[in-house]
Amino acid sequence: MQEELLNQLEKWHEEDEFEQIVDAIKEILAVDRDYVLNSHLGRALNNLERYDEAVEQFLTIAEEGKDDPLWHYRIGLAYYYLERYEDALRAFEMADKLEPGDEDTLEFLEDIRSKMPQPEPSAEPASVEPQAQPEQAPRSATSAADLDPTGFWEDSAEALEQYVFSPPTEELIDAVQESLVFKLPASYIDMMKQHNGGIPRKRYFPTGEGAYVEISSILGIGREKRKSLCGEAGSRAIIENGDFPEFGVVICECPSASEVVMLDYRPAGNDGEPEVVHVDKSKNQQVTKLATSFGAFIHGLVEEKA
Repeated sequence: MQEELLNQLEKWHEEDEFEQIVDAIKEILAVDRDYVLNSHLGRALNNLERYDEAVEQFLTIAEEGKDDPLWHYRIGLAYYYLERYEDALRAFEMADKLEPGDEDTLEFLEDIRSKMPQPEPSAEPASVEPQAQPEQAPRSATSAADLDPTGFWEDSAEALEQYVFSPPTEELIDAVQESLVFKLPASYIDMMKQHNGGIPRKRYFPTGEGAYVEISSILGIGREKRKSLCGEAGSRAIIENGDFPEFGVVICECPSASEVVMLDYRPAGNDGEPEVVHVDKSKNQQVTKLATSFGAFIHGLVEEKA
């Protein structure tokens, strides 16, 4: 059945029937689509010039696509036509690294670099040699720490009072992980070191077919605030008082008390990289996978419903 569908998708692609591709794939529940189908959907959205939707789609499979040059090429294409040239440059550079010498990739790289502002000439005298800077590894496309904190968070009085507090120390991080009995994702820890908990501006995560999961907050690392991971109204309290499953950590509240977003450690174990899932108690504890990592989940959030 899958092979038959893939053959049909390729045929539609050759015939420029991109709407047919989108419609056929969206008939399949998002939770039942694999990497290949999601890649076909993102490619078709690119071809329909629905680039914002394409980016959202590709980000849902970012973890699986990190070593696939086609994933980087296709999301780079969407960024390019959205005129998000820095994001496009990063994507095409990774595509070129994974598959060196591809002519289309090199053409995009050349064009993007010509569009980007050139650095100002240094004011230092020619005789003064610049000091060597330590090399820094490029951030992953799914790193949550590369978000602009001023643009991502809504720092209202309520948010600051209930959720936000000082960056966690290594000692606090270790203590919280010990209490939770789960190792927190590195991308989440990095993000909390920049802005420890709060209410995001981007609160909607698309799940396909025009559906969204809405979050109302992201819990920070700590104990002092009631609404922090180990606070009085934190992950453990939400799970026990709300009768939610105990396979992980509640990371986000939702507007409805019957819903939460959790880190699901079942696939990888307590010390592995958890998936991000939505749990709806009102639907018989329905669990819906949202993203393969916390970083991919954060990058998949959007500010408004399409």
